[in-house]
Amino acid sequence: MWGLLALIVLLASASRLMQWQYPDPDDVLRLVQVRDLLAGQGWFDLDQHRIDPLRDVPMHWSRLVDLPLAIAIGGLTPIFGQATAEAIALIAIPLLTLLVAMGFVGLVAIRVLGREEGGWAVLVAGILPLLMNQFQPLRIDHHGWQIACFAAALWGLSQERRRGAILAGVAMACGLMISIETLPLAGLGGAIFALRWLRDCHARQPLTDYLQALAAALIALYLATRGWPGASAFCDAITPAHLGFFLAVALGVTVLRLAPPLPLPATAGALAAIGAGGLAIFASAAPGCVGTPFGTLDPVVRDFWYVNVSEGRPIWEQQSAILVPFAQVVFAFALSIVLWARASRDTRGWWLEFVLLFAGTLALGILVARSLAFASLLATIPFAWLLGRALERLRTGGAALTKAGISLATLLVMLPAAPVALAQNFTRADPGDRPVAVINKSSCDLQNSAAKLAALPTGTVFAPLDIGPTILLETDHRVIATGHHRAESAMRDVIGGFVAPEDTSRAIVDAYGADYLVLCSDLFEPAVYARRGGKSSLAARLIAGDAPGWLEPVSVGGPDTFRVWRVAR
Repeated sequence: MWGLLALIVLLASASRLMQWQYPDPDDVLRLVQVRDLLAGQGWFDLDQHRIDPLRDVPMHWSRLVDLPLAIAIGGLTPIFGQATAEAIALIAIPLLTLLVAMGFVGLVAIRVLGREEGGWAVLVAGILPLLMNQFQPLRIDHHGWQIACFAAALWGLSQERRRGAILAGVAMACGLMISIETLPLAGLGGAIFALRWLRDCHARQPLTDYLQALAAALIALYLATRGWPGASAFCDAITPAHLGFFLAVALGVTVLRLAPPLPLPATAGALAAIGAGGLAIFASAAPGCVGTPFGTLDPVVRDFWYVNVSEGRPIWEQQSAILVPFAQVVFAFALSIVLWARASRDTRGWWLEFVLLFAGTLALGILVARSLAFASLLATIPFAWLLGRALERLRTGGAALTKAGISLATLLVMLPAAPVALAQNFTRADPGDRPVAVINKSSCDLQNSAAKLAALPTGTVFAPLDIGPTILLETDHRVIATGHHRAESAMRDVIGGFVAPEDTSRAIVDAYGADYLVLCSDLFEPAVYARRGGKSSLAARLIAGDAPGWLEPVSVGGPDTFRVWRVAR
């Protein structure tokens, strides 16, 4: 089934693969980071040395995601050459990550539904766009691996033996080291095991095993990927304070397990006290990290950049296109409630846990849209049951009209966007309604145009945030900033440089010693700068073709919309 699913993904991505368009700038910068590692940058050195000439820029990304890419590219380069090795890795690694995720999902479905439904669970993943977007070829950033870790934890949660809790803990530790966004999921896993303890005082071992495995694996992975713990000025990745929290909670729960069984209210109170104690330790060790990691983000960066990263924003701030796949996941959640209600006594407890886990991931996805991928992963289980029942009804006969009704209803549930897509084929869009281009639809042909910059003497490029990673990938040039918040001072200056009038912009560009200024005139980002800065802003003047005198046009042979200037000194 994974092979069929991978084929579907490849066919759906064929057009973008032919043009070698990366899904997101983060995927581009991930490849830059892997190249730097293979070129000799230290394993524990996570600085991006070609971003921000004035400051160090330590990336918050994990070497756990770099490792499979580095192994694949490094191993294949002697055989095929670097370019082909990268191409193979960038297509294969997301699909292999999908194999890991779907393998665990299939095992869960087999255990709770049956062997046939296990196959359907893998296949129906292909009709869940919020999930499959994270596994498309060239999507090499960390989100796919987060989902795979969550799938492994789900498999662990579905088992009653000790190894299940241990697997869940290790999987969540991997997810946390990959991205701290997994923290709520780790909390949900702990809540499920705590619920088992509260329902049965003899089921105390799983929570203990889960927390011990989580804490031990997290410490081991931290040492293996970050080195010896030191002070951290950032709250967007696992820090020593987080390690202290998990270690304290694991020790507290271990002591509670060894104590004589307590009445239900006392047990609940003790678990709550242990959690509160862990939080107190965390807050005292890292008071600045209590709250969202973006709480202290520079206001300019927040206003111009962060609020425009739609995948990290709530569901109500998304475009209407997300409503259909969101409704699909909500329907799957409702279906899981039905399965819980009709479950046998032996399986009712597991289905209750599944519903609670689904509710938690759905709530998380409502607050952070890209987290709907986790809820979509869970949706494969009830959808597999639904597809199995529909096929069973079709096999057992019945009137042709009944079969047609079942087929149509199943199609509408599985592919809710099909009627919309069909209607769009018969409607002609008004070109005037088209939004400003995203990178993959820009006429400036960023990938090939940026490569032409390599012919210029190596220097520092002042460019909008979103095209910075591609410049780093295709050339040896440096950039002022990319869309990565640890370089927020440089991000603020790039934004300020484009929004400000000529004199202020010149001062900012000179402060960084920039040699070139590069712009894709039809992208969303410079359009925002021009709109917010007004007609006198540098962005508006550059888009209008009215560059100030201190910028000398440079022809690199790209399209009209890809514009390059040399900074006159």
